[in-house]
Amino acid sequence: MKKSILSLMLAILLPLTGYLLVKYYSKDAVHIPGHYFYDNLKTNDKAGKITTDTLWHKVKNISFTNQLGKQVSLDDLKGKILVIDFFFTRCPSICPGLAKNMKKLQDSFVKNADIVQFISISVDPEHDSVAQLRKFADKFNVNHDSWWFVTGNKKEIYDFALNEIKASVADSNVDTAFIHTENFFLLDSNRIVRGWYNGFDTVKQEQLVRDIPTLMLERDKKSPSIFREFIPYLPVIFVGIGLLIFVMALLKRIKKRE
Repeated sequence: MKKSILSLMLAILLPLTGYLLVKYYSKDAVHIPGHYFYDNLKTNDKAGKITTDTLWHKVKNISFTNQLGKQVSLDDLKGKILVIDFFFTRCPSICPGLAKNMKKLQDSFVKNADIVQFISISVDPEHDSVAQLRKFADKFNVNHDSWWFVTGNKKEIYDFALNEIKASVADSNVDTAFIHTENFFLLDSNRIVRGWYNGFDTVKQEQLVRDIPTLMLERDKKSPSIFREFIPYLPVIFVGIGLLIFVMALLKRIKKRE
């Protein structure tokens, strides 16, 4: 009798313990890039149940001319993850180093070039002509399709950097009169800022390499996987498995006695 009770306890506790351990150690296993800037909060009242949705800041569209002389815009990149930085071709300090590290990022996705677009935006458009952009890009042997070096209207670019990307929030040392930052900015496929990463910090760069595919796998919370519905029932399922194991063991024991 004691052995039967012990077997039953083990059959129940072992699967349940396994479930709890998996749940505990896996809860933070996947790092999901956060959200940083919101426009407002939307309150919904459905059948007397009030819920609040955060409307995250979506970066507006902007048009540029790239190093190939093509007119391009963010709207051309629907569904893609964006990695953006700011530079100028005459830069004697950080810009060449940032470009080298961006090239390493591009090389990391050479087999999946269609999921991410790299964009280097000139903050000195008066001097950065299409020819200068192409010359600078060619120094680093870039893939011109998945990495744009762009120029455009200076006022629009600075408004974009400060009010849309929030460059001065990410880097408090940014000079709003001449934007010069070491950060790479990550935007998801909805053009929502999901993080910024120092372009000279190898740890941050490794994190960026991991965050890009993570954003591609991120699901819309309004359309969750159907398997999520089963999560509250997992303990019951595990206990059921335990009981099944116990019953099978008991029947086997009875059979042996016969």
